Amino acid sequence: MTIADEPDQQRRELEALRRRVDQLEQQVRAMAALRLPEDGLWLGKPELREDRKPGTDVFDQSRPCRQADFETPWFSYWSDRLGERLRYHRKLWEFVYIAQALHERRLLRAGARGLGFGVGREPLTAYFVSRGCRITATDLAPEAAADAGWTATDQHAEGKAALARPDLCDPEVFEQAVDFEVVDMNAIPSSLAGYDFCWSACALEHLGSLEAGMTFIERSLDTLKPGGFAVHTTELNLTSDVRTLESGGTVLYRRKDLLALAGRLTDAGHEVAPLDFDAGGGPVDTFVDVPPYLPEPHLRLALAGFATTSFGIIARRKE
Repeated sequence: MTIADEPDQQRRELEALRRRVDQLEQQVRAMAALRLPEDGLWLGKPELREDRKPGTDVFDQSRPCRQADFETPWFSYWSDRLGERLRYHRKLWEFVYIAQALHERRLLRAGARGLGFGVGREPLTAYFVSRGCRITATDLAPEAAADAGWTATDQHAEGKAALARPDLCDPEVFEQAVDFEVVDMNAIPSSLAGYDFCWSACALEHLGSLEAGMTFIERSLDTLKPGGFAVHTTELNLTSDVRTLESGGTVLYRRKDLLALAGRLTDAGHEVAPLDFDAGGGPVDTFVDVPPYLPEPHLRLALAGFATTSFGIIARRKE
């Protein structure tokens, strides 16, 4: 083979490798499909309820995503209000958890100030503004987001315009009530302070380590007024309370890590909604999605050999 032949050979090898990867992905999808619940238990469900309305005392606990939540009047209400198609997907649960938790605490009201971390392309900023809140939305610098892979997967907001949702909020109201700042969640500036509430949706597990995520939650409380609320979602390791991913691009929090976090916050004088680790036992709860992940149902997923789901944490800054 001559030097001139080398590019062609490399191209053929790359194409063969891509075909092999495609085959493996198809095999993995086929294996996952064998474990799917029967179609009648999830396909085309849950249905949007006619009696949809927000709850009043739904989230008095910090807890994981569960199938039963999706089938309630309040979940239909929030799916509709956030402009999201009702489906069994944990990312939708995270948005609903945050919105419902803040609603119950009477924070989605005119004049309330909210701070969002790692907001990506979430509908929450636009919806909160439509309720009269003034929001500071934050995300990584574009270069850092590209390096982390968030830009390629359309999960990063480069500025305020990326968060606009005319279907949820009048553009003029949005323009006046939203500020956008580039913020590294590992180094929250002291200028961000005095908010009534703050939130993040599955962002803190990407800060490099278990400790970095817990430190972020502690620091997020410093951005609040006394008595203000923080609502964060993250990854819960359902497989082990011993082994986990402790560092890297994604970490998985074990039961003991979240209990330790709650202890740190209460020792500092803050309040934490009691932790409930019941992840449900419905047919969709027990299905563990594997890469490449399905668009639905997707409440639990396999990550580095662990089954994981979303977990919501509610904390109140000390008075």
